[in-house]
Amino acid sequence: MPERRPVVWISHHDADRCTACATEIGRGAFITLDRERGGRCLGCAGLAGLEYLPAGNPALTRRALGLSPRAAVVVKFSRARRRSERQGALVEPAALAAAREACERDAARREAERGPRRARAERQEQAYLAAFMRRVRDLFPGCPAPECEEIARRACEKYSGRVGRSSAAKTLAEKALTLAVRAHVRHRHTTYDDLLARGMEPAEARPLVASAIEECLARWRDAPRERS
Repeated sequence: MPERRPVVWISHHDADRCTACATEIGRGAFITLDRERGGRCLGCAGLAGLEYLPAGNPALTRRALGLSPRAAVVVKFSRARRRSERQGALVEPAALAAAREACERDAARREAERGPRRARAERQEQAYLAAFMRRVRDLFPGCPAPECEEIARRACEKYSGRVGRSSAAKTLAEKALTLAVRAHVRHRHTTYDDLLARGMEPAEARPLVASAIEECLARWRDAPRERS
């Protein structure tokens, strides 16, 4: 079983005193509580010289506690929630320093490992964009090359939730790519945005520009491919 750590409280009284040495313990100070011995300062509790490590970094806390021969858990009573809540730990300074160094080494190692992964992901993303653009031009040979790129970049923007991030688009399915092209045409080659700016709802504006969209798509499908 894991070693049971002593518990240290953060005092919420203005003027307590250590029952062993009578040292004043003010609000916010660390104190140990015992039914038989009462409240004692860290020195009388055998915890003098420890350094406070606030909660918030679980990896650092685990390492520091594992390296520290003397340590304690720090808690504070919440009057609002009517319960004791963990605030951090008290550990030996040397253990905390060693734990921080270990965490920094791990962070450097993880960053070094992430570098190649990020580069590989970026290459894959660029390859997908290029394939998306080629497929758009195959489906709509008359679509100008700059607009093919604009369609691909907008539709495939990471974390956008747009059609280019869908599983169907990842397979370069015609229906998914046509949706992306249709959305581009709606905003770029019709009065749709102007209608919205005048206060019209999308459901009202879409039917008004539907024929203009289909005419543009038909021209792009039937026209010879433009040279880049």
